[in-house]
Amino acid sequence: MAEIATLIDALEERASALSALNHTVRFDLTDSGQSIHLDATGGGVSVTESDAEAEAVLKLSSDTLDKLITGRIGPMLAFSTGRLRLEGSQGVALKLAGLLDS
Repeated sequence: MAEIATLIDALEERASALSALNHTVRFDLTDSGQSIHLDATGGGVSVTESDAEAEAVLKLSSDTLDKLITGRIGPMLAFSTGRLRLEGSQGVALKLAGLLDS
C-alpha cells in the first residue's frame, strides 16, 4: 500500500500538467479510508489530505492511484476493470485522465 504522503508528492510533481485541469478532484483511497483533494482552480495546483467537496470523486486503492500517476495503468483500463469508480462529473474525470495519460 502506497503511503498517502508519497502519493501527494507524486501528484505535486505532476502539478505543471495538472494545472490545465481547472477543476477539483478528490481521490478516496478505499484501502486506507483517507482522501486526497486536488484543487487545480485559479491557475495553481493544491494537493492536500482532505475529504473536501470536489467536482469529481474517484474511488480507488492507493496502489491503483500510484499506478495511474506513474503511468503503469491507464485511467480507462482502471475504470473498465473496476479498480476505479467515479462519482460526480464525468467530464472532469475524462479531462484528468487525459492529463495523467500525457
